Amino acid sequence: MLQSVHDEEPIEHLPVPGGRSGCPLNMTVELLGDRWSLIVLRDIIFGGHRHFRELLGNSLEGIASNILSSRLSKLVNAGLLSRHDDPSHRQKVEYRLTEPAIELIPVLAQLGQWGTRWLPTAPELAIRAQILADGGPQLWNRFMDELRDVHLHEMAPPADSVLTMLSRAHQRAVEESSGR
Repeated sequence: MLQSVHDEEPIEHLPVPGGRSGCPLNMTVELLGDRWSLIVLRDIIFGGHRHFRELLGNSLEGIASNILSSRLSKLVNAGLLSRHDDPSHRQKVEYRLTEPAIELIPVLAQLGQWGTRWLPTAPELAIRAQILADGGPQLWNRFMDELRDVHLHEMAPPADSVLTMLSRAHQRAVEESSGR
């Protein structure tokens, strides 16, 4: 059993099959290292998209519907997302982050910082990674707490949320890059 960093209660391992080895890096890469899983999580975390059509229609990379469906199933089965009926529509499903997915924020912040430093990224897309990197663990923890409130406790985010700050910075960078 593992101890949850957030609530100090014991939690089980994620329900994933054993990997090629018991190496934690290998196991993580086997779970998240395909082309789309982290992108789907990114779009839920930073885009606020929770429904299939939102994820499909707002994909910067143009994910195909069959791939999105496959990745959502994989992430639900692995315990990184939970699936909920949407009360607003009988056929709509809402996807929410679970605690293990929320605890990926520091990893995503580090990956974003590395990519911003070493890869030819677009400034309007790199701004969120830079803000998260500059904010460090204090900002990451605040963001994770806000995500817990939204995804685990079904609360509205605060008006001054980290996501709002990141979204505004992104929007400003988009406007600057388009010369507005």
